[in-house]
Amino acid sequence: MTSPLFYKKIFLLLTFIIGCNFFFSQKKFTIVLDAGHGGSDIGANRYYSDIGTVMEKNVTLGIVLKLGRMLEKNKDYKVIYTRKIDEYPSLTYRTDLANRSKADLFISVHVNSSPSKSATAQGTETFVQGPNQNKTNLDVAKAENDVIFLDEKDKENFASYNPSSPESLIALKIQQSKYLEASLIIGGLVEDNFVKKDKRLSRGVKQENLHVLRMNAMPSILIETGFVNNYDDAHYISTEEGQQAIAESIFNAIISYKKMVDRNVKEPEPEKPVEQPLKNDFRILLMSTPNKYNENDPALKGLKYILPIKENGAYKYYYGTTNYASVRDTNLKTAKDAGFRNAMAISFMPNQTLGVGYYTLEIYAGKDKLDSKSTVMKILPNMTRNKENGIFYYTSGQYRTLEDAIKAQKELENKGVTNAIIEKKLK
Repeated sequence: MTSPLFYKKIFLLLTFIIGCNFFFSQKKFTIVLDAGHGGSDIGANRYYSDIGTVMEKNVTLGIVLKLGRMLEKNKDYKVIYTRKIDEYPSLTYRTDLANRSKADLFISVHVNSSPSKSATAQGTETFVQGPNQNKTNLDVAKAENDVIFLDEKDKENFASYNPSSPESLIALKIQQSKYLEASLIIGGLVEDNFVKKDKRLSRGVKQENLHVLRMNAMPSILIETGFVNNYDDAHYISTEEGQQAIAESIFNAIISYKKMVDRNVKEPEPEKPVEQPLKNDFRILLMSTPNKYNENDPALKGLKYILPIKENGAYKYYYGTTNYASVRDTNLKTAKDAGFRNAMAISFMPNQTLGVGYYTLEIYAGKDKLDSKSTVMKILPNMTRNKENGIFYYTSGQYRTLEDAIKAQKELENKGVTNAIIEKKLK
């Protein structure tokens, strides 16, 4: 049973990410449905002797129209289509339409294809806008981004993009990271439905730089519904039954997503039994690395609420904190969906005093000494300075508990000293 605290946490998360209030009693929940490709751009395609030619533009339109009809039956939803016929709307038009409509959600439907003529790759996957650059995702991004040259306005807006150059994709930066976590949530709901309801193979939720998502000012996902060059997938997605099942899975995910937000706009009804808090707090360890990253660095994949702690020369990055099991599990799933596949929940005893050592704040690390006239030196004139391997480290304070160190870190932020890192000294 999911607790009221879980919903409160999700509400705070979505409010921060989306940056607007959801007054559903006054405003319909607006969804932009995008059937990928269209017109002269047929997309991924493959001919089979028994089912004919399966074309991406036809499959995506069939799924989107079925999904739209289901949503339109509910007065709480407003559905906007980027296309309802066999035509090619530019990527610029698709994103401009979503932004002008002040949509709450953007869903783009596509069909996958692998380089080989006969695919061993199979299943669904959902993409959100993000900085991952592994080769498999890069191939998908190149295939989807290639169509930007089909429209004159796209040529103007994306003139520097070379679809044959992986360097062009790597150079793209995430512009709407504040929507990433909400996109991960709806993407996870879609993929869960494909597995649980449709009994299909899910390749998971992934991040990639896709132009149809990059410029959207709302949570956005791109769904790859199957591989056109895999016979089983192609047969499934080309039938009315398969398309209807896919549309229903996406529809159910949208319903669940909206309910999740609605429960936090309205006063949540009490649920029994009430989830009991755990004795310890839990943070999600994303990674341990010698590299120091500042807030909003692409390496953090758009996740917020990150607490870095330096220990034995390595920076450990923790996501979120909670003493409720349901929130802990949700945080862990979000971290893994964001690309931190080895993320794990780590237990922290609240207000635990270190038996050996102390916490301090690393204020600065660099090859040069801090200028005695700098703002930081004026605020913290009594910092400790050490030099290791040619790097100067400036630290301040000694704290016996992590909570005391976090409090001191917040106080420094209020004084204008940002990017201070908590360091655990064991001697």
